[in-house]
Amino acid sequence: MPAPIFQDIIDAQIRIKNEINQTPFLASHVLNQSTNARVWVKAECLQPRGAFKIRGASNAILKRKDEAIAKGVIAFSSGNHAQGVALACKKIGAKATIIVPDDAPQIKLNAARDDGAEIVFYNRQTEDREVIGAALQAKTGAILVPPYDHEDVIAGQGTIGLEICEFAKENNMHFDMVIAPASGGGLASGIALALEKLSPNTKLLIAEPENHARLEKSLAAGERVAIQKGAKPSILDALMSPTCGEITFPILKRFGASGAGVSDENCLSAIKFAFENLKIVVEPGGAAALALALYGGLDLTGKNVCLIASGGNIDQEMLNRALGA
Repeated sequence: MPAPIFQDIIDAQIRIKNEINQTPFLASHVLNQSTNARVWVKAECLQPRGAFKIRGASNAILKRKDEAIAKGVIAFSSGNHAQGVALACKKIGAKATIIVPDDAPQIKLNAARDDGAEIVFYNRQTEDREVIGAALQAKTGAILVPPYDHEDVIAGQGTIGLEICEFAKENNMHFDMVIAPASGGGLASGIALALEKLSPNTKLLIAEPENHARLEKSLAAGERVAIQKGAKPSILDALMSPTCGEITFPILKRFGASGAGVSDENCLSAIKFAFENLKIVVEPGGAAALALALYGGLDLTGKNVCLIASGGNIDQEMLNRALGA
């Protein structure tokens, strides 16, 4: 599959404009003081179904709308992509089948089920979701919409990058850095494509679970590095793909992105910080960029920084744990 180009992001913005919320850029005096920077948080946790994933899912499905209706859609996901695909399919009357790890939070699956999706579970330690997806696709003929390594998914996520650049232009400023969470790199590579065209001097830093930092390792090595099965699990369930994408990695490498790991404990603290100071609810993976800015030892002094709060699908037990941190 070919890599997307900047024009694909422009086309995606038009295609999905009625499917997404124009999420705000939130500022906090406390956050600025804590980082010695001027920071804005792009609150993608306020999207339909609580995550940015609706962008890529809607773009990929609407681009092949007739085929999706006729044959159905298959996706694999830790939960947020599942919800985006299920909602996009519901809106056009297409069948959605989602392959989900058996340790995915129930809050992320309930909405997908409510939207009519069929859920197929797998064990992320012993089974390969891509193999399962390919087998189902061969059997049913449905279109496959993966969570990150797909040109239309990347283009849809890249609309966030457009909005970041538009916000900077409207406010007569320049972002020195964007910090985004990543699993396989769909969000980060989409943002990189937009920045490459509109703000090439902006640095892109990727936040990942410290024991699953495949993009940090891959970008440092100059080639894709996989995380070995059996790695210590993380509460950042949305950010635990085994490797970055064949399409996403070259985009990030070309742009000069870098990565850094964050701990579960720091993400719990970031959830509490967001709740108390930004008045938003974020999930552990959605708090990764904020955690890296607050606790990652970065020197952000005097910089203009945009953080992506990518999702807010957190169950009550985890939220209570974070608020007690």
